[in-house]
Amino acid sequence: MTEFKDLGLAEPILKALAAKNYSVPTPIQTQAIPALLDGRDLCGIAQTGTGKTAAFALPSLDYFHHHPKHTPQKACRMLVLSPTRELAAQIADSFRDYARFMKLTVATVFGGVPINRQINQLRGGVDILVATPGRLLDLIDQRALTIGHVEIFVLDEADQMMDLGFIQPLKRIDRMLPKDRQSLFFSATMPKAIADLGAQFLNDPVRVSVAPQSTTAERVRQYGSFVNQGEKQALLTLTIKGEPIDRALIFTRTKHGADKVVRGLEGAGIRAMAIHGNKSQAQRTTALQAFRSGEIKLLVATDIAARGIDVSGVSHVINFELPNVPEQYVHRIGRTARAGAEGIAISFIADDERPYLKSIERATRVKLEIVPLPENFSEAVRNLPKPAPRAVTTGERGRSHNGGRGSSERAHRPEGDRPRKPFRGRRNGVGAHKGAVQRTGGSR
Repeated sequence: MTEFKDLGLAEPILKALAAKNYSVPTPIQTQAIPALLDGRDLCGIAQTGTGKTAAFALPSLDYFHHHPKHTPQKACRMLVLSPTRELAAQIADSFRDYARFMKLTVATVFGGVPINRQINQLRGGVDILVATPGRLLDLIDQRALTIGHVEIFVLDEADQMMDLGFIQPLKRIDRMLPKDRQSLFFSATMPKAIADLGAQFLNDPVRVSVAPQSTTAERVRQYGSFVNQGEKQALLTLTIKGEPIDRALIFTRTKHGADKVVRGLEGAGIRAMAIHGNKSQAQRTTALQAFRSGEIKLLVATDIAARGIDVSGVSHVINFELPNVPEQYVHRIGRTARAGAEGIAISFIADDERPYLKSIERATRVKLEIVPLPENFSEAVRNLPKPAPRAVTTGERGRSHNGGRGSSERAHRPEGDRPRKPFRGRRNGVGAHKGAVQRTGGSR
């Protein structure tokens, strides 16, 4: 059996891995690390949860160990692009863990927090920068950052980048990167459009593929119930009260829908929190920390969480609404059954969602076990508590004064770090069911 010590990684990295009791690499780490240590570009098909962050972090840190260099001001030596704030924060935390015995600086930049603080932190240069595309371009346009010194470039979750509308920002970023660099490209799926995008960034890459979509689906016990859309809240309440849930992620298709579900649960005396793009960064961080710590067992989320949340111990995924893209269903249920464990996925299927179910079953090659509604369901519907009124946000208070724009308009934008317009100043060039910027290491 291959162990990390057999891969030729530098001693400080092995020491950090030992401190976390990591000794055996995952399949993608076994495949990717030797090629990356040789300086090759890499194209990886891998979902979140397969260990891909360590697959690119460990050989990159090994490179820094053997090639120490002072980073110029307002520059970085390694750039990792992530589609969402939560995923960017998790990647940066992983780098800090693995580099704990090295004198390296790690910075994270994303929207939703003051940019001036990030400008100040980047002024002296950093070794490793994890960023979302929108905020990265904001900093470049304000001449607070240059990426012309990047030696290692990582594009993570490329298919979600494309889903969120980042294709043009990515092409612009590519034009600013040096040609002489090592590039790594990761995506959970590889349709032609994603492969074409990868070809722009990569030079004769090694290709690795792990955990095809059906593998994740087969490790999850999948159930479904047919229910009217307006009666899903009652079914959710019965499910939560009847299932032995350790932690559950509940997915909705819309931001307002997620908030409505939380209000409905609270009306039934069940504590939950929501995470989506209309929440402030502080609210999103608080909810995620409460979920990780076990302070709350239920987190209601839009698909921003499908890849941006990596929390151990999620026993259940509940699809309050089915996604209309089969791959998104796979990403959702992949939040459970982590590290070889099993999990449970429960889907509430309204009549207009039946075509989505057929597409999902074709894609996963797994048929959901359809479970009848609980015997006491009709009573639960009759006794369904009326949700508490929705709190009016600051943006909505001003909606009547701006012609209907504001938070209503923002609610329909892609979630993640929204691509920004260029800076206009000076620029540098179920009961019934079975079953923001931080540094680490030494200072400059």
